[in-house]
Amino acid sequence: VQLVESGGELVQTGGSLRLSCAASGFTTDEFLIGWFRQAPGKSEREGIACISTTNKIEYADSVKGRFTISRDSAKNIVYLQMNNLKHDDAGIYYCTALEDYTGTTLTKYSYDHWGRGTQVTVSS
Repeated sequence: VQLVESGGELVQTGGSLRLSCAASGFTTDEFLIGWFRQAPGKSEREGIACISTTNKIEYADSVKGRFTISRDSAKNIVYLQMNNLKHDDAGIYYCTALEDYTGTTLTKYSYDHWGRGTQVTVSS
């Protein structure tokens, strides 16, 4: 199982980015896929969004209405579209995967596969 994130870059407040999580060694349709964020200077990773094997989606309150998670099954990629970015959205974004889980969860301890992350910087 391998997850590779991309798409992080410097963006101004109010701007948009689309992050990609390319999966290999497994099919994303068969795993719960999540996005987590680690803010600068903090050790904790915050669950942002996830999409289940049945396409049930959960978002953190902090990103509802601004972020959208989606899956391209043909490409085996999960995306995180981020709009109206704020300073608090800055950090390293990680893609995660959990096997044999039919629901949704934004609890990091539930996930057993992690990518290396992609950096998002938000400036004014």
